[in-house]
Amino acid sequence: MLYLASKSPRRRQLLEQIGVTFQPLDVDVPEQPAPGEKPEDYVLRVACDKARAGYARVPGETDAVLGADTEVVLADEVFGKPADAGEASAMLERLAGRSHRVVSCVCLVDGHGEHARTCVSEVRFAPLDAATIAAYVATGESFGKAGGYAIQGRAAAFVEYLAGSYSAVMGLPLFETAALLGLAGPLASRAG
Repeated sequence: MLYLASKSPRRRQLLEQIGVTFQPLDVDVPEQPAPGEKPEDYVLRVACDKARAGYARVPGETDAVLGADTEVVLADEVFGKPADAGEASAMLERLAGRSHRVVSCVCLVDGHGEHARTCVSEVRFAPLDAATIAAYVATGESFGKAGGYAIQGRAAAFVEYLAGSYSAVMGLPLFETAALLGLAGPLASRAG
């Protein structure tokens, strides 16, 4: 059985999109960069921590657990999920008119060990005025999203340029995920 160690409805939707059969598994792991930890290393660590925590809870050795993490990075600063409207607005003000990276990692843990992949995408926002940012934050879409925005929602209108993986910016790099599931053999069964 394949498990997805994630509370994210977007990750569940994306995995279903490529026809993967899985069971969701809620895990709680700390999501805080260590001092001096590079953004890519941090995101990979969290994704693997989620998969490991999930694997510790599954019943059988033939089971596998997929964990993922996605963060918005401006320069080398990680923008996590905003705690409130003020923090969401501040993030969007800093992202407005600039390019940032979205680092998305996926990790598969099974009885044979760990396998992980990283996808880095570049997103450039158009300039945004204070009224546009306030209106967007008021929709509630900023909350629970790295960087305070959802590319699959209203924030799509802010994106001038995207290089990389749209699904990774949403929260699960599907190409890399499919490659990992290929490593898991029969666990990569597709519906239909």
